[in-house]
Amino acid sequence: MRDHPRDLAAFILEHDLQAEIVAPGAHMPTVDAAAAAMRVAPEQIFKSILFQADDGRCVLIVACGNGRIDVSRVEALTDHPGLRLAKPAVARAVTGYAPGGTPPVGHREKVPVIVDTRVAAQEWGYAGGGRPELLVRIRSADIIRLTAATVHDVVMQSPDTAKKAGDV
Repeated sequence: MRDHPRDLAAFILEHDLQAEIVAPGAHMPTVDAAAAAMRVAPEQIFKSILFQADDGRCVLIVACGNGRIDVSRVEALTDHPGLRLAKPAVARAVTGYAPGGTPPVGHREKVPVIVDTRVAAQEWGYAGGGRPELLVRIRSADIIRLTAATVHDVVMQSPDTAKKAGDV
């Protein structure tokens, strides 16, 4: 049944992952709230964001921390013009999970996945755990392997970072 949510725990067992679903017991509507709940830096929180192009094709981006996705870079990498955040109904249909808890692996449909270089550079992080109140501790290498992701720099450089880089 397409409306039935996916089961991340079953996916983890099926693929023998060294991943753990955790319930921090805190409301986590933002990266900062999730980082505080897990007592880690915001960069160790991986967010999975589904975008949809004008022609209906989707791409999932896995990025970390509070960085904003550079949609024009993603469009150039995927040749998917007119990318925008997928509507919740589309996200649920494609991934099998509701927005706010979407994990980076175990999706209903196979879509292209791009992992930002900052995620790939970390050994592990916390990502959506299948429901908004859950997280999964997962290795970035497992995300890349299981989704056949490509790794690219797709996060906008903040003005503060650009200034620091220019000051070197």
